[in-house]
Amino acid sequence: MVAESEAGMSIYLLLGPESAIADRALAKLLAHLKEENTEITTIFAADAIIGDISDALAPSLFSEKRALVIRDLQDLLMEVQDEVSRYLDNMDPTITVIFVHKGGIKGKALLDRIKKAKPEILACETLKKESEKQEFAKNIFLDLGRKATPGAIAALVNAVGSELRELVAACTQIASDTKGVIDEEMIDTFHQGRIETTGFDVADATLDGNISQALMALRSAIATGTDPVMVTSAIASGLRALAKVSGANRGTKSFELAGSLGMAPWQIDKARRQLSGWSPRGISVAVAAIAQADAAVKGAAVDPIYALERAVMDIARARS
Repeated sequence: MVAESEAGMSIYLLLGPESAIADRALAKLLAHLKEENTEITTIFAADAIIGDISDALAPSLFSEKRALVIRDLQDLLMEVQDEVSRYLDNMDPTITVIFVHKGGIKGKALLDRIKKAKPEILACETLKKESEKQEFAKNIFLDLGRKATPGAIAALVNAVGSELRELVAACTQIASDTKGVIDEEMIDTFHQGRIETTGFDVADATLDGNISQALMALRSAIATGTDPVMVTSAIASGLRALAKVSGANRGTKSFELAGSLGMAPWQIDKARRQLSGWSPRGISVAVAAIAQADAAVKGAAVDPIYALERAVMDIARARS
């Protein structure tokens, strides 16, 4: 549903701290706009300088449909916020504006100003109940053109944990690797009865260069039954993402790169954040270390856990 004023303008406000829900809602809106051959501009608020938003919202010499997405609106500088306020006083009927705000008190004055313009508000709140997470997973599968049994969805949510981004990734992976109705047996086979979130925790801390946190996460993961192979897999996946993103144009938005890199926009954003401090040589060293660790946990080492700990430290140190 589009929020429209009497003049036909449309504005959306994606509001809340759950970025996975916001990304999904934004992807649907952008897909609809692209179907209508809309020219889309995306601005990340933290990167915006004076004039960026005014330029993007300036009247067009042509009558084409246009859209502006302002992400992380709460990070917009005060002097730039005035450009949004001026636009709200005199909106252009040919432009769709999508504001993405994480909620909270930061940037609240501008947020309240936007709300007075009566946008279509799409709630992006944290999902706390298991039933809400299961409904979210069900809808992800439906978006992917797949059906899953209630038991399969419950098992998947239980296996992945509370991180919705990992849940989206798991749904996407399972949907691409299976055929037919997704059932509990497929989920069990895919996850091997393990909770993989801890493997991703190890990978995140390792790629961030935080040795102590990475080792703590690793020991916790092993203690709770995570297969060491799943840890090496998560780290290898993270390194592949770094390698892909490192070669991409930094000025290109994540949603524009998604197709060519074979990654979801949120995965690209995450890799870009983690890429800070990594050099091509560091990535090369890390890739060699995780390959050796993968062989070790699959039987090449007498003490695979020790080998994995050494690899985690070597990879974290490879980040300059």
